[in-house]
Amino acid sequence: MVKPLALSAGDPAGVGAEIIAKAWATLRHEGPSFVVVGDAQLLASAGGGVKVRVVTRPQDVAAVFPDALPVIDIPLLSPVVAGQPSPAYAPQVIRWIETGVGLALSGAVSGLVTAPIAKAPLYEAGFKFPGHTEFLAELTAAERFEGARGPVMMLAAADLRATLVTIHTSIAKVPAALDVESIVNSGLVTAQALRRDFGIAQPRLAIAALNPHAGEGGALGREEIEIIAPAVRALQDLGVDCFGPAPADTLFHPEARVRYDGVLCMYHDQALIPVKMLDFWGGVNITLGLPIVRTSPDHGTGFDIAGRGIARPDSLIAAIKLAADIAARRGA
Repeated sequence: MVKPLALSAGDPAGVGAEIIAKAWATLRHEGPSFVVVGDAQLLASAGGGVKVRVVTRPQDVAAVFPDALPVIDIPLLSPVVAGQPSPAYAPQVIRWIETGVGLALSGAVSGLVTAPIAKAPLYEAGFKFPGHTEFLAELTAAERFEGARGPVMMLAAADLRATLVTIHTSIAKVPAALDVESIVNSGLVTAQALRRDFGIAQPRLAIAALNPHAGEGGALGREEIEIIAPAVRALQDLGVDCFGPAPADTLFHPEARVRYDGVLCMYHDQALIPVKMLDFWGGVNITLGLPIVRTSPDHGTGFDIAGRGIARPDSLIAAIKLAADIAARRGA
């Protein structure tokens, strides 16, 4: 029997419950199936005629899923006001994630899809991690692949797969955060994931430059000469088919994208802007280098539209389908 996915419900004041309900309505007859870890009452109030059924075991999901949204109920302790985040929700939000990870690590579910969380209220409650990705790495003791270690964030949309060397790092701090080791590590994890999770037997990586025109021989910055080019050579010596550092402004048009299977970007927006331009509604965030499958929608909590019934579930649906595809390739 095919195992369901687990889906952590995200920030209660955001659009998580709404897009989960809409995703279930779309996938209930065609799959893949999933069980939500969250507050059953909140999900039942998400609108759209969703029916909720509390389950205690992932094994019960298959029988329930066509008729009702299965939920492992971990109730909130404070009332929720749509669009108004609060640190009062943090203990349950964290527990939902921890429970989903535990189910995935135990093999009870085939992978984890995470609805968006808001970082600020979690920080107010004492959350010590920059975001979901880093928290998941701690919970799973992120595994080593070919001498490299996750987590590595990948964003996927259309035919573009972009991974990040630095993740939630301010632009001002990116140059100091780059080194040969971190680029090589990210490249190794990306190449391994392209083989294992995407079925690409001989993946080719493009390595983006940091500076305009790839530094123009050092005139516009020396990171390409001193850090990125040595990392490219090291990756090649380790058997990774890659090229770069390549000017980022010429890496993302259709003719360029046919030259590679994945692109390694130096900072957050270098990857996120082209991904969102290609498919603003359907992009997916994948965490590479974990012992579990993890995806999430490529958008935030949507506090500004929460409770209005207008949130689109496209990205969450894409994240669920991709998680199921990766899990099938892993045999999870």
